[in-house]
Amino acid sequence: MVAYVNHVVVVGAGLAGVRSVEALRARGFGGRITLIGQERHRPYDRPPLSKAVLAGDAESSFVDSDLAVLETDFWPGVTAKALRDGVVETTEGELGYDGLVIATGAEPVRLPGDGPQHVLRTLDDALELRAMLVPGARVAVIGAGWIGAEVATAARRAGCAVTVIEAGPAPLTHAVGAELGARTRSWYDGIDLRLDTMVAAVEEGGVALVGGGFVEAHVVVTGIGVRPAVEWLADADLDLHNGVVTDEHLRTSLPNVVAVGDCAAWWSRRFGRRLRVEHWDTALGAPEVAAATLLGEEAVYDPVPYFWSEQFGHMVQYAGHHPAGERLVYRGEVTGKWSACWLAADDTLAAVLAADRPRDLVQGRRIIEAGHRLDTERLVDPDVPLRDCVV
Repeated sequence: MVAYVNHVVVVGAGLAGVRSVEALRARGFGGRITLIGQERHRPYDRPPLSKAVLAGDAESSFVDSDLAVLETDFWPGVTAKALRDGVVETTEGELGYDGLVIATGAEPVRLPGDGPQHVLRTLDDALELRAMLVPGARVAVIGAGWIGAEVATAARRAGCAVTVIEAGPAPLTHAVGAELGARTRSWYDGIDLRLDTMVAAVEEGGVALVGGGFVEAHVVVTGIGVRPAVEWLADADLDLHNGVVTDEHLRTSLPNVVAVGDCAAWWSRRFGRRLRVEHWDTALGAPEVAAATLLGEEAVYDPVPYFWSEQFGHMVQYAGHHPAGERLVYRGEVTGKWSACWLAADDTLAAVLAADRPRDLVQGRRIIEAGHRLDTERLVDPDVPLRDCVV
C-alpha cells in the first residue's frame, strides 16, 4: 500500500463506484473514503431497470452493500462539477483527495424536439415509465437496440400498442450488425417495427419522421445510446477520448487517478485496442483492478466483455469483441435456438452471441479467454458442443 493515499474520493455511486469502495476496503485500505452520488438513492444495479423493475416484478435493485460498515462518507444528491489540482469541485463545495476513482458512468442521448421524451437510465426513470405502460397506451420506442428491445418487450407485455422506430435496416444493427440483427426481426410480432426510418423530432403527441410522416404516441421512449459522463472533466488536465482514457491498469493521465465503468476507455491487451464497454460486467469487475492500481499494486484489466439481454421471451447473451472478427458463422436455424460466432483470420474466436443457447455462451467465453482456434466445419453443426470444436 502506498502511504500517501490517505483519502480516496469515488465520484459516481453506481455499481462501479460502490464496488470500488468495497475493493479498497477488501485490500486493506484504512484511510478515508468519500463516495459522491448524483442521485439521492443509495447505490443500485441498472440492468434490472429495463427488465424486472420496468415489468413490475421488482420495485428497486439496490446493491446489498453497507456503506456504514465500510466506513464510507456517502454524499447522495451531489454532483461533481470540475476537477483541478487534487480537488473535486462539487455542488456542495470543494473536496480534496490524494486518490481518485472516476466512475461517473454515461448519460442517455436525447433527440431534438419540444415534446416529452423518456429515457431509461435511472431508477426514477424506470418507475416513471412503468406507470405509463398501461393497456391501450400508444408507445413509440426510438431505437431497436438492447434498451429499445427491452422497453418494447415490457410495453407489449403491459398491453400497449407499440411502435419501434429504427434508423438501421434491422434491429441491433448498431450493436452487432444488420446481418445478425435481422435474425431477431421475427421476435417483434405484434409490434409495428419501422426499419430504415429516421426521426426528425419528438413533438407533442408523438414523433415526426424525416421526409414526412408522424407516429402518434402517448409515450415516447428514446433508446439510441449513451455518452460517457465526462463533461465535468473538460477543463482538467486529463486525457479524454470517448471517455476517460486509461492504460491496462485503469490508470489515467493524472497521478493517483483511475477510472472504471461506462466512462472508462481502457486498453485491452487481448484485443490490441482501446475499449469502452457499457455493460454491468465491466462495472462489476474493473474496480478490483482500479483499487489495486490506486494502492500501488500490479494488476491488469483485460476481461472478455460480457452482456445479456432479455427480450420477447428470449435470453440473448454476448461475450467478446466482434469487431476483432472477420467472418460470422451461425449455429442453429433462425426459427429456433441459435448462436453466432465471429472468427478472426486465424480462426480464433473473437466473440459469440447466443440466443437461448447459454451453453454456447459459457463455452465460447472460455474459448475466447484461452485464445483457442476452432474447426469451422464442426462449428456450423449446432449439435456439436462448442468446446468440441477447439482444434
